[in-house]
Amino acid sequence: MPILRITVTENGAGLHGSSAPLLPALARALAEDDGPVTVMVHGYRYAPGTGLSCPHETLFHRAPEGMGARIISWPRHLGLRGQRGEGLGISFGWPARGSLWDAHRRAETAGLALSGLLDSLRDLDPGRTVNLICHSLGARVALAAIRAGRPGAINRAVLLAAAEFAGTAQKALRSVSGRHTQVLNVTTRENDLFDFLFQRLVAPETRGDRMLGQGQGPAALPNMVTLQLDDAASLQALRAAGYRIAARERLICHWSPYLRAGVFPLYGAFLSGGLGLPELRATLPEAPAPRWSRLRRGLTMPPIATRAIGHRHGTGSR
Repeated sequence: MPILRITVTENGAGLHGSSAPLLPALARALAEDDGPVTVMVHGYRYAPGTGLSCPHETLFHRAPEGMGARIISWPRHLGLRGQRGEGLGISFGWPARGSLWDAHRRAETAGLALSGLLDSLRDLDPGRTVNLICHSLGARVALAAIRAGRPGAINRAVLLAAAEFAGTAQKALRSVSGRHTQVLNVTTRENDLFDFLFQRLVAPETRGDRMLGQGQGPAALPNMVTLQLDDAASLQALRAAGYRIAARERLICHWSPYLRAGVFPLYGAFLSGGLGLPELRATLPEAPAPRWSRLRRGLTMPPIATRAIGHRHGTGSR
């Protein structure tokens, strides 16, 4: 079955490129396949209807062609190939272009729109399993939706290189609506430079808060496990469990959590419930390595980062 394309505009969530009402289309899509719903949310620098930056035509398309090395098909790698029984895939697009500050603000609004969509989905099919996978600033969208939604609106979520603060995640996942959502937080020291710049450019809700890529901190959540993708011990333990994930190839990379060979079978197993938080918690280290611990081995830090902070409109892609 097709991927349902949904775009957030100033009027809320609606069908991408169509004025037809959303609810009948959602009801028809749910009726066609009784499998789980998988919502895919992009991050910074993507926006629907913007050519090569349109998530519906790139990351969330089953067969993106000629799009560049950073574009792979999330649906295809998640097993959403259009066959009955796979479930419904939802490509959720929101306006994440422009300045980082504007996109950060719009992510909260997009999260509320996603929460409304999930409420409609639950009204139509209360018992349906609903999972989510997101990258970068899409994690802010997802966590805002979890915090604003009904209890258990999202069953499981995978956050890839989340551009969000740990305190914000804590509030969302400790809330009445979020405490039943199971979360796999995927980080890597390859993303340290991006986290560092984001933390300097965007003010956290709580002074002194740290990025989610540095782990949960001392107040660990029972419904979240952090996986550091460039940790050799973690990769070895996952390999022993049957998940062969390639070693890192770069010192700096924001897209590694979905470009790295072998990651999607792991994400798929978690989202399907075949791999639970207890198994992951027993397999993985309790905390990720400190920030810069990988980068220090290959670079002298941080003259590039210092210059970047001085130019507020010269942020890196998220």
